[in-house]
Amino acid sequence: MSLLHPAVRAWFEARFPEGPTPAQAEGWPHIAARESTLIAAPTGSGKTLAGFLTAIDELYRAAARGESVEGVTQVVYVSPLKALAVDVHQNLKVPLREIAEVAASLGMAAPALRVEVRTGDTPPSARAAMARRPPNFLVTTPESLYLLVTAARSRATLGEVRTVIVDEIHAVARDKRGAHLALTLERLEALCAQPPVRVGLSATQRPIETIARLLVGAGPDREDASGRPRCAIVDTGHRRALDIAVELPEEELGAVTSREQLDDIVGRIATQVAAHRTTLVFVNTRRMSERIAHLLAARLGDDAVMAHHGSLSRERRSLVESRLRAGELRALVATASLELGIDIGPVDMVCQIASPRSLATFLQRVGRSGHHRGATPKGRLFPMTRDDLVECCALLAGVRAGRLDAIEPPVAPLDILAQQLVAECAARSQAEVGLTEPASRPERQRAPRAGAYAAGADHGVAEDDLYQLVRRAAPFAGLAREEFDEVVELLSTGVATGRGTAGGYLHRDRVHRRLRARRGARLAALTSGGAIPESGDYRVVAEPDDTVVGSVNEDWAIESMAGDVFLLGSTSWRITRVSAGTVRVVDAQGLPPSVPFWLGEAPGRTRELSEEVSALRAGVDEALSRGDPEAAVAGVVARCGVSEEVAAQAVAYLAAGRAALGLLPTRERIVLERCFDSSGGTQIVVHAPFGARLNRGLGLAVSLRDLGDTHAAWS
Repeated sequence: MSLLHPAVRAWFEARFPEGPTPAQAEGWPHIAARESTLIAAPTGSGKTLAGFLTAIDELYRAAARGESVEGVTQVVYVSPLKALAVDVHQNLKVPLREIAEVAASLGMAAPALRVEVRTGDTPPSARAAMARRPPNFLVTTPESLYLLVTAARSRATLGEVRTVIVDEIHAVARDKRGAHLALTLERLEALCAQPPVRVGLSATQRPIETIARLLVGAGPDREDASGRPRCAIVDTGHRRALDIAVELPEEELGAVTSREQLDDIVGRIATQVAAHRTTLVFVNTRRMSERIAHLLAARLGDDAVMAHHGSLSRERRSLVESRLRAGELRALVATASLELGIDIGPVDMVCQIASPRSLATFLQRVGRSGHHRGATPKGRLFPMTRDDLVECCALLAGVRAGRLDAIEPPVAPLDILAQQLVAECAARSQAEVGLTEPASRPERQRAPRAGAYAAGADHGVAEDDLYQLVRRAAPFAGLAREEFDEVVELLSTGVATGRGTAGGYLHRDRVHRRLRARRGARLAALTSGGAIPESGDYRVVAEPDDTVVGSVNEDWAIESMAGDVFLLGSTSWRITRVSAGTVRVVDAQGLPPSVPFWLGEAPGRTRELSEEVSALRAGVDEALSRGDPEAAVAGVVARCGVSEEVAAQAVAYLAAGRAALGLLPTRERIVLERCFDSSGGTQIVVHAPFGARLNRGLGLAVSLRDLGDTHAAWS
C-alpha cells in the first residue's frame, strides 16, 4: 500500500478498512513491477480491482510527473461476456470518480480519466466517438478487440496500451476463442511502443501453468530455461466455505420429469425465493429458462421474475441486469449468460436446476451468491431425473474434494490462423496505402485502393515475420512451417467452386515472400472474424415501434405461423407475420404461450465429473456386491455430503440398474444395453462415463461404421 499514489491509497483505505485481500496483496507488487501476472482466487476476492488499481495508480503517477494521459488508451480490459464488460464499465467509473474526489480533498490535481465500452452492442456513433477521442480504459470482448486491432482508425489508437487485463480467462481457454484471443494479443503487442503487461484473472482454472502460457504466449522471452511461462502466478485457491445441498421433490424421481415433479421443483424454488432477498436460478438451456421463469412468475408475480439468456436483445438484457442490480427482482432465471464474475447486485441464493455437467460451472454459478468479501455462497441443486440425481451427488463429491475440470486448449486451429492472417495483412496493407478515412468525398475518390500498388520488396508483410508473430501465441507455438505455408497457399489461391474461385484474399509475392491483402480482404476480416459459430436465428421484432426483442431458432421460426403465441424474455408474444429472417410480433396480453427452442446448446459432461460419477458407482457397486445397501447409503452420505434421503434414492436407482445389468458401468467397465423401439429397430445405449469430449469422438467413429438398422446412443 505504501507504493500507491497518495490519493489512490487514501481512497482504498477509506473504502476497504480491512485492507487488501490476499489476491490483491500478492498480485499488486508483480503488476507494479510490470510482470505479466495470473491471479487465481475465489469469487468475491477482489480480483478485478487487483488488476485495475495498479493501472489507475500508474496513470495518477504519470499525471503527477506532468505527462499527458488524457485522450490515450493505456488499459484494455477484455471480458468474455458482453454483460461482464458493461458491469466493469459501471463499477470502474465509481472508483475513478471517488479517487478524483479524494485527490481534490488532498489538494492534488486529478487526471480526467475516462472509461468506454466497445462490444457488439455499442452503437456506431459511440464507436466513432471513441476513435476520435480514445478512452484511458477500454472495456471490450475478444471479438471486438480483434475488430479494433484490424480497423484502421481504432488500430491507430492502440499504440500506447500499457496494460491488458483478461478477465475470466478460463472461459475462453477451453475452445477456439482462446486461440483467437491469443493471436489478437500478439497483433496488439506488435502495435504497441512497448510490450503491455498482461494480467489474467479467474476463479476456476486448472492446470494453472497452461492458462499462464495462454496468457503470456510462447518463445524464448516468454519462457524460462525449464519451459515454464514467464508469468507471476498468484494462486490463492478456488475453494470457499459453501452452503450447498441437493433438494428432491416429494414424488420419487423417474427416468423423465413429470409435470407434477416439475411443479414441485418450481414450488420449492419459490420457497427459497421467498426466504431470500434475491435468488438466481440457473438452467442449462434457453428454452428451460423461459419455461421456469414463466412458471415462477405465475407464483411470485410477473414483476418479480424475469429470464436472462443470450437470445434476448441488448436492450432487454440491460433492462434485466439493471433491475437486478436495483433489487427490483426477487428471482432471475439465467443460462450461462450470467455465470461469470459479473456484479449483479445482492444475490444471496443460487438454485441450479439439473446438473450443470461441470464442476467449474457449478462453482462459478454458486459463487454468484455472496459475491463479496467474507460472505458464504449458498446453492441448491434440483435434479430432474434419477440419473441426474446420481450426477448431482457426484458433483458435490468433486466439490468437497476440491477438484476442478482440466482445461485443454485446442492446438493450432488452422481456421483461426487463416482469418487472423487475412485480418493482419488487410490492416497493414490499409496502413501502407494511407487509407485513414479521408474527410471528404473527393479525397476518398483520390485515395488508392488496398491492393492497387505494385508488388515488391517494400510492399506487403513478410511471411517470415507473420510466421514468427503467430508462433508467439501459445496455441500456435508448435505450428510447423509446412502447415503455415499450406494455409497461406490456400488464402492466396482460393477454393474452386461452381461459380469460380472464392476465398483468395491474399496476394502472395513468391519472389520476395511477402503477402498483401486483395480487394475484399478487409471487409471479410471485419465481418467474419471470431470463433463463435454463426446461428441462423430469426430476429423477433415487436410492432408497432419495431423494437428488437431477441431472436429464435430458424427451424422454430419457419414452423411457426401468424397467430401463434410464444414466450420470450418472460413476456407472451403473438406472431403477426414471419418473413425472411424476422418474426414480427405484438404483445399477447398474457395469453397462454408455447416455448420456443434453440438447437445445440445443452452442455456435455466433463471428464472430471465423469470420473466422480464412475467412482460413486464403483463404491456403491462394491457395497451392493456384499449385500449391504446400508453401507452403500452411508458411503454416499460420507463421500458427497448429502442427506440420507438423497443418498438412499440414488442407491436405490443404482441397485435397480445393477440388478438389470449385472454390474454398474464405470470407466473400467463399459456396458452396452440393447433395446427395441416401436418400429422394430434395435437401439444400443453405450454406458461409458468418459465425458462428452471422448464420447463424441467414439460416437463419430461408431457412426462411420455400417450398423444396419441398429442405432447407438452414448451416455
